[in-house]
Amino acid sequence: MNSSTATTPSTITLGGGCFWCLEAVFQRLRGVLSVESGYCNGNGLATSYEAVCAGNTGHVEVVRVVFDADELPLADLLRVFFHMHDATTLNRQGADVGPQYRSGIYFHDEAQHAVARQVLAEAQAALGGRAVTELQAVRDYSAAEAYHQRYFERNPTAGYCAFVVAPKVAKFQAAFADRLRDAA
Repeated sequence: MNSSTATTPSTITLGGGCFWCLEAVFQRLRGVLSVESGYCNGNGLATSYEAVCAGNTGHVEVVRVVFDADELPLADLLRVFFHMHDATTLNRQGADVGPQYRSGIYFHDEAQHAVARQVLAEAQAALGGRAVTELQAVRDYSAAEAYHQRYFERNPTAGYCAFVVAPKVAKFQAAFADRLRDAA
């Protein structure tokens, strides 16, 4: 993109298991301007990671992705999302189990809702109707604690990062090599 061209920032909020995995992937996707780990769609604002992990607040771990909609259309971003997590397991991603790990697209406006419905329908067709991804308006978003932000980048050799996050990042890099952010 030409540096003199203005970007058209847009924001979408996505849940697909542990937010560390999604954050690490989306930080590498060309067209993404920023990624923040957080919680949404629970019973009021999230109070803490521990409360959300207890599984009774109704919150989902999410990433809030700000992206340049001219460079990275929402439909393309959502196709990466569906490729990078298992949309067929209810309240679970791998060994992470509980309602906070559910698959969800939390839209910010009706235009996003329409695009998300279309891409979710594509995913349903590809997955034989087994997708359990919820599609709702975002509400009660809270940023996660500071130590969760850019977690993989700061802790690449930690056990969970090395054995869970790193393989997802490698899968993304192999599948979307043409969409990787420049290394500069």
